Order: sequence, then structure tokens, then C-alpha cells
Amino acid sequence: MSPSAPSPSRARPWPLVAAAAACLISFAAFWVAQRAAHVNMLDVMVYRAEAETLRAGGDLYAMRATSANLAMTYPPFAAVLFLPLTLVGVPLMRTLSTAGNLLLVVALVQLSLQLVRPVLASPARRADLWRTTLWVAAVVVWCEPVWTTLRYGQINLLVAVAVLWDLTRREGSRWAGLGIGLATAVKLTPGLFVVLLLVAGVLLWRRDRGVNQWLRTALTATGVFLVTTLAMVVALPADSKTFWTRTLFETGRVGHAEETANQSLSGVLARLMHTDAPGLWWLAAAVLLGGAAMVLAVRAAVRGDKAVAVVVTAFTALMVSPISWSHHWVWCVPLLILLYDRHARAWPVTGVVAVAFASFALWWVPHDPGRPELDQNAGQMLLSAVYPLTATAVFAGYALTVWRTRRPEAAEASREPVAVREPQAVAKE
Repeated sequence: MSPSAPSPSRARPWPLVAAAAACLISFAAFWVAQRAAHVNMLDVMVYRAEAETLRAGGDLYAMRATSANLAMTYPPFAAVLFLPLTLVGVPLMRTLSTAGNLLLVVALVQLSLQLVRPVLASPARRADLWRTTLWVAAVVVWCEPVWTTLRYGQINLLVAVAVLWDLTRREGSRWAGLGIGLATAVKLTPGLFVVLLLVAGVLLWRRDRGVNQWLRTALTATGVFLVTTLAMVVALPADSKTFWTRTLFETGRVGHAEETANQSLSGVLARLMHTDAPGLWWLAAAVLLGGAAMVLAVRAAVRGDKAVAVVVTAFTALMVSPISWSHHWVWCVPLLILLYDRHARAWPVTGVVAVAFASFALWWVPHDPGRPELDQNAGQMLLSAVYPLTATAVFAGYALTVWRTRRPEAAEASREPVAVREPQAVAKE
């Protein structure tokens, strides 16, 4: 080796340093842009009010906070989780919330990469994993769901990281299921991952006649959720009764279904029908689409494609929930990584989906005040349905891929010679 040539040990860190610098610059610019936009961080203020109400012994579900008069919509355990927010002043709380969410962006990207490419989790590929993580995080922080999550100080990134942490654990990990169980105890929609784990686990158990990681994770998540919820019943009996018997069914306290920020099937149908209560139409659509999508997710899980199973389940939960605000769609991050990794035309397809989540198109239509979403025209309806339409296209594309791959398999099976058994003599006993 020439004396002037850099050694591999000295040359390798530079790409990682460049990625770290790019991520730091992007995050700093993001922080400045958020402050310039005068973000109100409304939701983290509500979380703080919930924790203060809990400390004061008040009624969690009678509480109203901020100028928007917002109420608590999560199970009682969420208020316990938010108690640390009361230990610092509001300015510091906002700063810590933003910094924490930026770190969670990095964690979400890294776990998504490990989900899609498990080999990156090996010690030999650790530098590659971090380099890719930092480059991707520098870009995805600017997509609308992430921007809006930080704008409101929401917990969506925390929930997604908790779920993916479970689903990227090594085989046999005793902790897998803890994150999903706790996430479901805070916000019920992650419970659909328990359904995926349980169904896939049972099917694999029937096939292999042995307990598998899917089933173990499902049982752990269920146990953690039940223990946490029952602990709240004991510690906060009145609030638990209120939530599980009344608040859970009051979807209207979250917001109006037709709001353009509601990117679920319910929101699309409400705007399409010019009503705030799509009722049975939403229920029928949710059952049909949700059932079909979960069949695809379970099929992927049984065939060993965990990444597809997880992403399809996440988007199914977002679609069928009565309310899925745009900031709930931070699951676009693992979707984009999956599409780029798997699709034959990676750049065009990933680029189109990325534009959908980075364009802020849903905010181009008239929205609050006055509920103008009830009078949208066809073009406005398309823009305000950008996330559900993208998710539906992804589902349809994957279903078409499955159908195309099954046709050659079926044709090959039909061409295989059928073994003809020769007649055998039957001995009399």
C-alpha cells in the first residue's frame, strides 16, 4: 500500500461523518422552520393538562385544555405516562418534546431498515446501518406526517417505535411484545398488530406443531396490555369505568369525521357524502377493506415476509380507524423504505409515494373554520383523500403482485406428472 493512500480504518468513517452532518443540518433547519411557523404544540399541552389533572385527583374525561377546548381521548394509562411532563416548565417541555421526537425519527428509520433488511442489524453491518439511517432521517423528517407530529408534540413516533422495537427483536427474545402491549394500553389502534401476531402465530403453530416467535410475541403483548389496563382499573377505577363504558364509543369528542386532517376511510366517506356521520357505509367499507388487507398481511407473515406484514397491518389500522389524523401516518417511513428496497422500479414508485406524503396536498383545500369540508367538490375530495388513496393503491399493487406470482405456481403445479399408484394386493388377516 502506498504511504499516501488512506488506510481502510481511516477512510471508512468519513461517509458516516458526512451522513451525521447532513442529518444534523437537516434537523437544525427543521427546528428553525418549525419555530418560524410558530407551531403551537397543542397536543403536548393537552398531555400535560391530563397529567396535571391526574396529580390533582380530578376527572380525566371531564377535563378540557387549551384554547381549542380539547378533551382526553386515550385510556387512563396515558395520563400516567405523561406525568413527567409536569416536572418541567412549559418552554423546556416543548424543547424536550421536539428534541425527543427528532431522536425518535432516527429510531424509526433505523428500526424500519432492520425490519426490511435484517442483515443490517449484524455487527459487521452496523456502520452501513447508521450511515443509511442518518441519510434517510435527514430526508423523511420533512414529510407531512412527521412535520405535523412535531408541530403538535404528538406521540405517534413513540408508538411506531415501540411497535417496531418488538418486531425487530431477535428470535426467542423474552421482551418482544412489551412495546406493542404498552402502546395498545396508551392508544388502542396498535392492537391490530396483536391480531396479526396471533393469527399468524396460530397458523404457523398448526403447520409446524411448535410455539413460534409470532405466537410468543402476541401472548406477551396481550398479557402486558391486560396487566397494565387492570392496574389502571385498580388505581383509577372511576376514570377506567368512564373510558371503557363511555368515552371509547364517543368518536365525536376526538373531532369531526369530515375534517380534511382525518385521513381514514371514515373521513373520505364523510366528505364524499357531505355528512359528519357516514355510519354503516363506513362500517361496511372498513370491514371489507380491512378484512382483505389483513388476509394479505397474514399471508405475508406466514410466508416469512415480516416487513410486508407489518406495513400492511399499520396502514390497515390507519384506514379502518374512525379517526386517523394526518400525523398518525408516520408509518409512511417504513413504507417508503420497503418500496425502495423491494420494487423493481424503485425510484419512480417510491418517488410517487414520497410526493404524496411530502406534498401537504391535503391542506391545499379549504378547511376550518366553518367546516367547509362538508361542501367539497370532486377535485378537493381527491386532494383531501391523498393518504387513503395512496394506501389503497399500495394494497392493490401488492395484491396484484401476489396474484401474478400465484398464477405461474399454479400452472407449474398443474404440469407436474401425477403419480399413479400401482394396485396392491391386500392381505387378509
